[in-house]
Amino acid sequence: MTSTYWDSGRAGLENEFVDILEERRCSSDLGLAFKTFSPIPYKGAPSCSTAELNKAVLESQYLRYVAKEIAAETGQSVEEVREEAVGILEEMSQNLQLGFIRLMAFTLSKVLKRLFTSIYVNMEGLNMLQQAVQESPVILMPNHRSYVDFLVISYVLFTSDIPLPVIAAGIPLAGMKMVGEILRRSGAFFIRRAIGSDKLYWAVLSEYVKTIVKNGFAPVEFYVEGLRSRTLKSLIPKLGMMHMVVEPYFKGEVYDVTLVPISISYDRVLEESLLAHELLGIPKPKESTMGLLKASKVLQEDYGCMHVNFGRPMSVRQLCQGKINRCQYNLIPRDLPLKPSAETQACVSWLAHLMVRIQEEGSLTSPWSLMACLLLQAPTTALTEEGLLWHQLTEKTLWLRKLALEFGARLNWPGQASDSDVMSSTVDLHGSIVHRKAGRVYLVQEEQPERRRPIKPEDDVMRTAAAVLMLASYRNQCLHVFLRPAMLATAMHVTKSTQRDELAAFFCFLQDVFSNEFIFIPGKSSQDFEEACFLLKKSGAVHISQQEVTVSDAGREVLSFLQALLQPFIDSYQVMFRYLCEDGVNVCSEKHFLPAVRNLATKLILSGELHTYEALSSDTQKNVLSALRRLETVTKLRATEQNEFRVNKAAVRRIDDILSGKIPPQMLQTTPDAKL
Repeated sequence: MTSTYWDSGRAGLENEFVDILEERRCSSDLGLAFKTFSPIPYKGAPSCSTAELNKAVLESQYLRYVAKEIAAETGQSVEEVREEAVGILEEMSQNLQLGFIRLMAFTLSKVLKRLFTSIYVNMEGLNMLQQAVQESPVILMPNHRSYVDFLVISYVLFTSDIPLPVIAAGIPLAGMKMVGEILRRSGAFFIRRAIGSDKLYWAVLSEYVKTIVKNGFAPVEFYVEGLRSRTLKSLIPKLGMMHMVVEPYFKGEVYDVTLVPISISYDRVLEESLLAHELLGIPKPKESTMGLLKASKVLQEDYGCMHVNFGRPMSVRQLCQGKINRCQYNLIPRDLPLKPSAETQACVSWLAHLMVRIQEEGSLTSPWSLMACLLLQAPTTALTEEGLLWHQLTEKTLWLRKLALEFGARLNWPGQASDSDVMSSTVDLHGSIVHRKAGRVYLVQEEQPERRRPIKPEDDVMRTAAAVLMLASYRNQCLHVFLRPAMLATAMHVTKSTQRDELAAFFCFLQDVFSNEFIFIPGKSSQDFEEACFLLKKSGAVHISQQEVTVSDAGREVLSFLQALLQPFIDSYQVMFRYLCEDGVNVCSEKHFLPAVRNLATKLILSGELHTYEALSSDTQKNVLSALRRLETVTKLRATEQNEFRVNKAAVRRIDDILSGKIPPQMLQTTPDAKL
């Protein structure tokens, strides 16, 4: 992992980050709420009330044009379409009010001090942001791992006297009694989750966002991943909102737009159990005020530290130089809809993937993430029955810490305590997942409710799976550190080749297959492969010449760990491939695919044929389906109400055979970034 955007190392972190809760514990929360708040906004940006913003959107030439188009297509009058647009705006629009921000600051101070021991913020990044908001419209782009993300940015900006953002939020939050209105008045604007082909909704939303960007009266905050990550690893970015925030620059309506990637890292995530159960098919509870009040028991728990890392502000003007020809926007009036060209779409996709990669590089790796990597490489029976020797786990964690630092990780490893104390307190913090007894570590499994009938073996699988998926989510937090070297280690393991070109071909194949699972910047396969070679050579695991990559005497332990890190994903994908290649599976729907694959994986686990419980994760299953659609081995049928897909079994088998090493790498296309 390169350190282009972030410094790495342990000593630097202690100087770079400041605990903002420390001051809160020593002073009045009421004093914070009523502090003088006088941020310096973007130069020349007039203040803009909710009514003025909504009026500007409704009276824009763009929305007038779209309203006429829709009226002509549907037979409605223009006035009826405009009334519908007014309704959409009322449902959507934020109503940022300083009084409510003060209320939120007071409430959040109380809550955050109960939940976290510390909230560390990098002050250099915050100072750069303070400067950036005065110079151009700013887009804040945090990663999304917890509901806590939602307001913590606003809280930090309020305490630092920086203009508060308007925040894109999911519409279910708006339906929460009282809470929805508080969020709206704290700057949230609410977006429907399923917009589909609703032309008017898209037009109102895009004009709303673009008007805020053009006016520059407040930063815009949105999650480029779209959703909260249930696996705690980065999600493939959604491009709709990304396109909206950069389009004013593409059209020359603003001189520049500044993107600020923000990495939020948690020692422990509030929703860890909820997320694992969602992945196993248990529906997420509906967002409600009552649900929030019932969840207040989380205030009795300890969630360790949070790190909020503000990245270097990045100019869209500089980033897109040479990547997009803005002259195309001069060919038609700016106020008319323009379907983005392939060049524009590629540029927006590149920008979005770049932002997620920078978020990854800026996130902090905790001791628990490293321990989770190692715990998951032990047989599950060892974790649930015999236990893992504590001294072996701690020794191996220190070995992995050294490797992570060599790979450029930013470690959140407290320097003021001994290593053994750090690891002991880490395991204590995660007592909901593992516990220590008589020098061994065991996986904690949910207690079964008393039943009259005997427990089925399948129920036991699900109990273990919930604990394993919680553990996997913490491993996923540091997966980006090891991913590229792990892919090269896997290429060496599967192909048994030492030839650089053959290993590069298999590396590109893995990227193609796993492009819905991990974040790869489009068009960077060759650089990713070179980075993997560089890091493995730097760690002393391999020797590299112009033609060959060979294992060093000391490298087997490193390569074995890295290959095992990727193995659960390979095993999980192969279970899906196996199901799709079964007799009778020619057409499948997503609705039936997920439970059917879960049943197959459960049977394979019970028979001892499958050793990873991660194959039971619905997110992994959906990623496989998306990957196969992208690779055109599964195609969507048009004329069906349900999402139904036709399976090209020969093509799926070929992918499986390459992944298993049955097809030699010489038979793969060796062109970088070539499709399968």
